Amino acid sequence: MKIEIWSDVICPFCYIGKRNFEKALEEFADKDHVEVVWKSFQLDPSLPETASESYEEYLTKRKGMPSEQVKGMLTNVTEMAKQAGLEYHLDRSVIVNSQKAHLLLQFAKSKGLGNEAEERLFRGFFTEGADIADLDTLVRLGKEIGLDENETKLIFDDEKYRYEMTQDIQEAQSLGVSGVPFFVFDRKYAVSGAQPSEAFADTLSKSYAEWRKSNPEIKLEVTQGSSCTIDGKCE
Repeated sequence: MKIEIWSDVICPFCYIGKRNFEKALEEFADKDHVEVVWKSFQLDPSLPETASESYEEYLTKRKGMPSEQVKGMLTNVTEMAKQAGLEYHLDRSVIVNSQKAHLLLQFAKSKGLGNEAEERLFRGFFTEGADIADLDTLVRLGKEIGLDENETKLIFDDEKYRYEMTQDIQEAQSLGVSGVPFFVFDRKYAVSGAQPSEAFADTLSKSYAEWRKSNPEIKLEVTQGSSCTIDGKCE
């Protein structure tokens, strides 16, 4: 069964939601029959690629809220992250456009490393203060998860990955997604936001039961005879 997750690497609730979802999935008995696909979503495509303000300044301006209120909000988010087992240093976060990070994600997905890329980008942004619009930084993060350094350097000018990123965003719009994280289970159920792991577990169980009913496991009665195996043994 496929679970699609739309997120943006600069969204603090996306990382928290990821961790809560992973807890539910880890405890799910049939997790080996679940495929997780990460999807691109940009909360603010207008952000510059060079940082000009702190996270607090950015939110104060964007939300039109008093600075003290924003500070309180960031403190609450940091505590919420801590409860999920994450360490946030939002004072270090470099507020830049996330487009290049999504290009790296799309490339990583093509190599079967989508989850690894998402995790590394989140940790880089929220914990380490990594500049996710800087090409050298992205190449380094990609290399750390097993991507080829020379290949990675070329992806930021490759229209293929830009197209795939755009397709993800347009798909989200067609589904009515207005905020992230947004988790879609077998295109039947959805969980919006950084819900507790119990909410993910409930939706996971319900959607999987329906999926398994429509996709019964094939169990063959096998009559054994002489045969050759893929490791070269013939008996």
